[in-house]
Amino acid sequence: MHADLFPTHTQLDDFKATAVEAATFAGKILLEYGRGGFRIEYKNAVNLVTDADRTSEQVIIETIRRNYPNHNILAEERGMESAGRSPYKWVIDPLDGTTNFAHGFPMYCVSIGLEHEGRMVVGVILDPTRQELFAAVSGQGATLNGQCIRVSHTSALDAALLVTGFAYDIRESKNNNLGYFSHFCLRARGVRRTGSAALDLCYVAAGRFDGFWEMKLHAWDVAAGSLMVTEAGGRMSDFKGGAFSIDGEEMVASNGLIHREMLDALRKASPPSRTQERLSH
Repeated sequence: MHADLFPTHTQLDDFKATAVEAATFAGKILLEYGRGGFRIEYKNAVNLVTDADRTSEQVIIETIRRNYPNHNILAEERGMESAGRSPYKWVIDPLDGTTNFAHGFPMYCVSIGLEHEGRMVVGVILDPTRQELFAAVSGQGATLNGQCIRVSHTSALDAALLVTGFAYDIRESKNNNLGYFSHFCLRARGVRRTGSAALDLCYVAAGRFDGFWEMKLHAWDVAAGSLMVTEAGGRMSDFKGGAFSIDGEEMVASNGLIHREMLDALRKASPPSRTQERLSH
């Protein structure tokens, strides 16, 4: 038998409990920093990091290490920390929505996912300002504060409420999502931009949004939330309908019912290739 069999129900419950414990500690830290003040550093003009990010991340890592010292950890601020040949990798965003947090806009969260041999098996996302704890376990569904959640029943794009975001290189790159955004604004009932991809995915899982697309996200932005969507009955893919990867460049999340229409809209709104751009000049 293979040594790295899929984790048992009990193991999954234990992993989830550790993630909830870590997220709870981290959420309290974020609220304390929000009340007491914090320092801001600039990775670039629109990409911030605060000492709240780093303290939150430290507490999460310490909590995981205390319970699972041999697991690997990928965290936004500290990067990859390999502890051996474990099939498990925790993927952490200690503060998703840093810009919101820095401006006092209460739309941010802690996101903790666990991957087993490349497959997401546990996801926990805590919104500390609303005291909303989203959790998902592979094969066991998704919950909000312990109650099961499901994606919406909206079946047409023109009746859908969508959400998206923009990468930090929006000022430098022409591949910046503005074209897709404009197209969806004319096709959907409404389009929102919250500033937290992890919460956007949770809101798709809970039926608050019908669909979500974004580009240039990182693994820590989507690891936990992607499991939330699929366990709530939704669908994840790339822009062409191919398999979703947390390490991919493109992501579409939906209730499943409007997924084909979203892919069609992305195809029709896709920016011209560099070859086409050269030919047009």
